[in-house]
Amino acid sequence: MNIISEQQIENRAYWINEISRLSGDFGVDAERVEAELSQEISENGIAALLGHLRLCGAIPEGYRHDSSEEKLYSKYTDVVIHEAFKAMGFTSLVLKERADVADVECVTEKYSFVADAKAFRLSRTAKNQKDFKVQAMDNWKHGKPFATVVCPAYQLPSRTSQIYQQAATRSVLVSTYTHLTVGIRYAELAGQERAIDLLHKVFKTVETLNPSKNAIAYWQAINTAILDFDKILSELWREEKIALTESIGISKQEALQFLARERERIMRLSRDEAIKEVLKSRKIDNRVKAINKVADNGILNSR
Repeated sequence: MNIISEQQIENRAYWINEISRLSGDFGVDAERVEAELSQEISENGIAALLGHLRLCGAIPEGYRHDSSEEKLYSKYTDVVIHEAFKAMGFTSLVLKERADVADVECVTEKYSFVADAKAFRLSRTAKNQKDFKVQAMDNWKHGKPFATVVCPAYQLPSRTSQIYQQAATRSVLVSTYTHLTVGIRYAELAGQERAIDLLHKVFKTVETLNPSKNAIAYWQAINTAILDFDKILSELWREEKIALTESIGISKQEALQFLARERERIMRLSRDEAIKEVLKSRKIDNRVKAINKVADNGILNSR
């Protein structure tokens, strides 16, 4: 039995089209996305939110780089994590400012933090430390003690990276959508107060880390802090690791199907040389290879 349901996959397709259809006036569209997504989760419950969290890390290949669709999709992922933190018990706000601030702000009686969501195309091969905004998030705390960047697990460096050194140095939690799904499911089982305490423990764990580029050491500390917090988390963890594998397969299929359609469209163009030239300019074969290489990098196994 699959963890990611057909309904969640269909809902993903709906939102890809919806974001494409809405694109035009960014300010108006962003507010409509937030309102519609909030209403959907309110009506359909936690299952709808889990579906978004499990699948939103991959930017659709059909969205052009730096397009209005891509920018609106980025805002959509911010709304998704905003809804996730609300489900965990935080008072959360999606900020409207466009520069020098984080995108999401969360508060509770015990502590507060800022958050940002990251998503990448599966075909994107070159990612650097600036893509993850760790240093920027430290600057955007604006007096809050903590900050977090939420990323798709399979796109994070699994061996060494400066982002882990920056995370420990600047007390910025690099986390994943998978960790968030575990958090909101835990809130359902154990209560929001316990989920809030769990995240606080993870934030404090980052504060105590020795700065290092070592990805394994970083994820061992984060994952162990979660799994040692409550024994009921281990089953949630196991299920969400399966969901992660499923999400990779679903996202790869979605991307490859788009590129297949795009290749066919190009090949229906007139002359052979023109076809070859367009194929070369679009780098479809390279993107297919990059997508096929995406796999679970095992960071959730570190403990």
